[in-house]
Amino acid sequence: MDEVMVDWARRVAEAELGGALPRRWAHSQGVAARAAEVGRILGREADLLIAAATLHDVGYAPRLAATGFHPLDGARFLRDQHSAEERLVRLVANHSFALLEAEERGLREELAAEFPLLEDPLLVDALVYCDMTTTPDGHRTTEQERVAEIVGRYGADGVVGRFICRAAPEIFAAVERVEAALAAQPR
Repeated sequence: MDEVMVDWARRVAEAELGGALPRRWAHSQGVAARAAEVGRILGREADLLIAAATLHDVGYAPRLAATGFHPLDGARFLRDQHSAEERLVRLVANHSFALLEAEERGLREELAAEFPLLEDPLLVDALVYCDMTTTPDGHRTTEQERVAEIVGRYGADGVVGRFICRAAPEIFAAVERVEAALAAQPR
């Protein structure tokens, strides 16, 4: 991965989200900014994190919403229309504990078979951290406030609300692991 991938990711995400879903694009830009800050804990994988952060919500674009499950729709778009690098596609497909939401939607087996979770826990956690500490408008927040905001927006009884409540302990643990890794890094 390199800056070419990061620039490509920004162009693709902006083209899909910028006009159609400006608030989602603002969130994606904020998540990417967080990724640029925390990438130092990943070394050579920093650009992969930034590209995934930029593209993580591309599946919300109205023209891409085939299943209505944005991680799966976004990953398929990146794979099928852009031949994107496999690790990037798998990060987008599985961002922020998407397997739990896929289970709520009856899509767990499909997501897991098509896009297996990466076996790189720090990279996976870093994307969770970036997503779950960024508001819908792209500003910083805490993971607790972000989970509460999602429940408030979608309701506790809906698919997303049920998923985020189930995922909250895992989200909080991922954020804690990333914060520990960041604290261990020299400044």
